[in-house]
Amino acid sequence: MQLLKTLGWKDYELLDSGNGQRLERFGQYIISKPDPQAIWQPSLSVAEWNKANAKFLEKDWNENSVPAKWPLSFKEIKFYAKLTPFKHTGVFPEQVINWEFIQDKIQKVGKEVNVLNLFGYTGIASLVAAQAGAKVTHVDGSKPSITWARENQELSGLTDRPIRWLLDDAVEFTAREARRGNFYDAIIMDPPVYGHGPNGETWDFNKSFPQLLENCKKILSKNPLFVIVNAYAISSSSLMLVNTMEDYLGLKKEQIEYGELALESTSNGRLLSTGLFGRYSSV
Repeated sequence: MQLLKTLGWKDYELLDSGNGQRLERFGQYIISKPDPQAIWQPSLSVAEWNKANAKFLEKDWNENSVPAKWPLSFKEIKFYAKLTPFKHTGVFPEQVINWEFIQDKIQKVGKEVNVLNLFGYTGIASLVAAQAGAKVTHVDGSKPSITWARENQELSGLTDRPIRWLLDDAVEFTAREARRGNFYDAIIMDPPVYGHGPNGETWDFNKSFPQLLENCKKILSKNPLFVIVNAYAISSSSLMLVNTMEDYLGLKKEQIEYGELALESTSNGRLLSTGLFGRYSSV
């Protein structure tokens, strides 16, 4: 098992965590929001926490002069952050480690790579892949998320890159792709614990994930470049990810990294776990 940690990058840092909250900087704005696992004591003073431009209180944001959206960037990729009703900003900063992984693997092969991004949300991973030279199929069950992802594509100046933005259910889409005989060199997926597709399809991680992997095995190329699976807020360890990737995708266990993703606080170096990952690479 591995612990992959990040201090963030120019436009993001975890300032502190504790008392069931996390304090983060997204660009020029400081945000405080709940994190139930952070039951330890914060490092920064109350005065520092009170500098937050926005705080998520119970069911909504209490914000002070935060725009409806504001631009952030990671290397050449640009994207918008927004305060959503779901307590996040549409940017998952721990994924910077996977963005760098995606970029590195695609650039190493020196040829066009066909990438499938399932549960692609606001599209940052899709844009990273496209900017690195891949042909991307981005699938998400939320129309607002697809719209947001397209806005990020335009902001990044990547409207000429080959990205298909599809409003679809991940399980049903991969089943259809298998019947069509289409193949992908790389697959990225960020499945939620529970969710719904655009036509009311039900997603339940423990029940739906094995079926999704069975479908994905049928559409993976013979020598896939990489597979990345992220999992959040599930009652399983990363051992579940490596075991299911080995069994359902037929990948070699020794080529699968797995463990936790974590953010490192810039105030005291304390780590905050943000989820599980499993990722395979052939190069």
